[in-house]
Amino acid sequence: MIAFLQGILVEADPGRAVIDLNGLGYDVLIPLSSFDKLPQPGQPVRLLTHLAIREDAHVLYGFMTSPERDLFRLLVQTVSGIGPRTALSVLSGMSVAMFRGAVAEGDVKALSRIPGVGKKTAERIVVELKEKMGEAGVWEAASARRGLSPAEQRLNDAILALLSLGFKQAEAQDAARQAQAALGTDAPLEDLVRACLKRGS
Repeated sequence: MIAFLQGILVEADPGRAVIDLNGLGYDVLIPLSSFDKLPQPGQPVRLLTHLAIREDAHVLYGFMTSPERDLFRLLVQTVSGIGPRTALSVLSGMSVAMFRGAVAEGDVKALSRIPGVGKKTAERIVVELKEKMGEAGVWEAASARRGLSPAEQRLNDAILALLSLGFKQAEAQDAARQAQAALGTDAPLEDLVRACLKRGS
């Protein structure tokens, strides 16, 4: 399995990038969300990857962030009828945070506006992924709609981490705010989460 490619960006367009890795040129399919984050051609780049092996080809998909790759894998491995091409369309049509929120809130209309995702596919996504998104998905979507300062973003990330660990939303918010008040607004995410877990144990 190829976990990532680190080399020089040779060329890129909204659907693909070519990475020079020690004289080998890797052609990688990417979503728009990753294309927007690429450096200029000729600059170093690191892409997280997912290798799809078919009978007629080995296709490499690339992502600038872990949440993008995680969502891509969740879609192709969990939702029936969704292949890599549709998963790339999802990532190109909506941010990861907004997607998680739309699924958690059952917003079929928003999902069906993504190019390549019709109403039936959107309904299937909601049915098959809603439980996996839960409260964290709703909170993440609400956060994405607001502009957050760095301190607010760390607080928000701590709340998301606690939600993923099974905290209820009110408990997560209260614990994270108390931890940030005690440790200061510059406290790293790891310290905030660790303080919340110690407090709750």
